[in-house]
Amino acid sequence: MSYTYAQLKTAIQDFAENTETSFVTHLPDFIRAAEDRIFKLVDLEVFRKNATSNLTSSDPYLSVPSDYLSAFSMSITRDSAKEFLLQKDVNYLQEYSPNPATTGVPKYYAFFDIDNFILAPTPDSNYAVELHYYYRPASLTAGADSGTTWLSENAPNALLYGSLVEAYIYMKGEQDVLGMYEKQFQEALSRIKDLAEARENSDAYRRGLPDRPRT
Repeated sequence: MSYTYAQLKTAIQDFAENTETSFVTHLPDFIRAAEDRIFKLVDLEVFRKNATSNLTSSDPYLSVPSDYLSAFSMSITRDSAKEFLLQKDVNYLQEYSPNPATTGVPKYYAFFDIDNFILAPTPDSNYAVELHYYYRPASLTAGADSGTTWLSENAPNALLYGSLVEAYIYMKGEQDVLGMYEKQFQEALSRIKDLAEARENSDAYRRGLPDRPRT
């Protein structure tokens, strides 16, 4: 089973038995809120990407990609070799290198604000930099009614029940129904976590093929 945007909107209305105008207007909000919960609760390798650019000599800051959620690694290339930086807290960097005018080969990085990373020491050259990070994919609501996303095709129940939780909060619906939808959401979420934490992080070479009874 999978959902297009139109099919998911229809399913939410059918489950909630609500086609009132203001409710329908907020359907995209319910879906986006469900997507946000899923993205923040589960790390899926399918939502990882790399971004490359160059540091600017004497500038301790590096722009954060617009779709950034969290970092997996950051590295620079020096003398044709890749060197990985250690992620630390901003306070650690500022204590380690209190004078940003002091330059050197960066060893650490931190999330400084919504737009910037900060590095320490301040780069002494325009090193090539590579960021491997978890990104926020485009919402299902950003496309046409016939559109789909990875979540709507591969985690339709989590998306549906997560949306229904948000819809019932909006409706101030019965607590037992809300609790049932939350339970269904958590069960669907656990299956996604199984995929993210087990199957995506292993292969047959290391673990061998699973044993299944002969029929």
